[in-house]
Amino acid sequence: MTYDDFEQDGLRARSEQAIGELAQALIDNPTLHNAISAAFGAREKAIEAQQAAMGALNLSSATDVERLERRLRSFSQRLEEVEEQIDEISREVAAIRRQAGKKSRT
Repeated sequence: MTYDDFEQDGLRARSEQAIGELAQALIDNPTLHNAISAAFGAREKAIEAQQAAMGALNLSSATDVERLERRLRSFSQRLEEVEEQIDEISREVAAIRRQAGKKSRT
């Protein structure tokens, strides 16, 4: 290792320590903690107010639309399964009719 490598390692270690100390100071700061808590609380209240306003206007929220989309996808999948079952029954009925036609001719 060269002298420059030692210098870079030392600088990196001091930088990491300084960043760690700064992060810890921010975490321990009650003013910052209160500000973040207030921001999250305001966000929740804004979401609740938006949902109430959408409901009052009889408009669907994004959550309602997503729920409806999931239900529609589920219904579509079930409908495809029913269509496949009907196709299978149709094939079976056709096979039975062919066999019945062969028996009546003999």
